[in-house]
Amino acid sequence: MAEKGIMAYFTTPAEAEKCVPKLRALRALDIQVDRVGQFPGSGVSETFNPISNSDFPGLAYLTLGAAPMDRDAGILGAAEPDASGLSDGSRELMAAGQNGPNQRDILLTVVVDEASYEQALRVIREAGGSA
Repeated sequence: MAEKGIMAYFTTPAEAEKCVPKLRALRALDIQVDRVGQFPGSGVSETFNPISNSDFPGLAYLTLGAAPMDRDAGILGAAEPDASGLSDGSRELMAAGQNGPNQRDILLTVVVDEASYEQALRVIREAGGSA
């Protein structure tokens, strides 16, 4: 039988995880929940002192969990208000767009049989996702 993929966006990981048991009941072939963002990388996984560490990858790595970047990208990443704290970002927080409180940065990826596709979409929408 043919397979279909669904990419759905949520505002919180809890919303996305809420529909995972129902998707498993539909015999989903693969389910994954991730946070997507402006910078690549999975976050800082070790504790170190950036002052004494000679191979410190940059401020965006430390504050945003961005993957190590080349020098130019590192400078731009460090200038991001979320990394540097040099801008309060209040205009962005008041907006309901990309940086606002309604930001959908949690990605649920599901692979289901074609016969279960519409039902899986319904489960995702009921949980607050947009596919």
